[in-house]
Amino acid sequence: MTWLTPFQHDFMLTAFGVGMLIGAVCAVFSCFLVLKGWSLMGDAISHAVLPGIVLAYITGIPLPIGAFASGLFCAVGTGYIRGNSRVKEDAVMGVVFTGLFAAGLVMFTKVHSDQHLNHILFGSLLGIERGDVIETCVVGGAALVVMLLLRKDLLLYCFDPGHARGIGLRVNALHYTLLALLSLTIVAALQAVGVLLVTAMLVTPGCIGFLVANRFGPMLAIAVASAVASCFVGTYASFFLNASTGACIVLAQSALFALAFLGSPKRGVLAGVLQRRRLNRQSAAPQAKAT
Repeated sequence: MTWLTPFQHDFMLTAFGVGMLIGAVCAVFSCFLVLKGWSLMGDAISHAVLPGIVLAYITGIPLPIGAFASGLFCAVGTGYIRGNSRVKEDAVMGVVFTGLFAAGLVMFTKVHSDQHLNHILFGSLLGIERGDVIETCVVGGAALVVMLLLRKDLLLYCFDPGHARGIGLRVNALHYTLLALLSLTIVAALQAVGVLLVTAMLVTPGCIGFLVANRFGPMLAIAVASAVASCFVGTYASFFLNASTGACIVLAQSALFALAFLGSPKRGVLAGVLQRRRLNRQSAAPQAKAT
């Protein structure tokens, strides 16, 4: 094999295209998720879609519909329990999503199907079928269009819900729109990385953009670029390593995050060390002149 071998296979070209599309969709939503502080919500809903997938298979409806309904049920249920109890939201999410995920695992073991559990948990980007490609593109494209159309309203809601309410925006509608978009984005990403790894695609790109950029526009561009590059590199590497494509994509994103964490011009560790040294030299200079 040569380095061009992956580009000679149709399934690899499909995996590259679908993976980069999913990466772009997740990256856009990731910026809103990081600003809103909903990282745990993304983890909760991504695990809670499993029982919906099993129920969809049993009833014969498309799996994305079941996954979307189950994810939305998790989000709404979490909000209801939080509003009617003294338990904090993060604890409620931990109880709800683990309970739903466990129910999904039990249901899956009791249902005889041709769906392999590993494909649902870890994704199957290299083996994605034509029908799944169409579903992923439709769901991911719809979520991306809605996010871009409502970008300003969602951004204001994530930054300052009180101000958004004060200028007349329907905050409750934006809240549930964001939850619905989160569920749609997770459904779109399941084919690429599966239930267990989708959280990384929903959080890491936004964190990379947040570390590097100071404004939302550049943050969005950096997040999308890092996600698309990670999906390409991860898919390419998985071909030669014979490893899980989703895991390789997430590892590539983690490597980019480490680079941003260390080398970001303004928020990186190295920049902080250099700035402290510069300040120490500046403070030491007047003392040297005085002596």
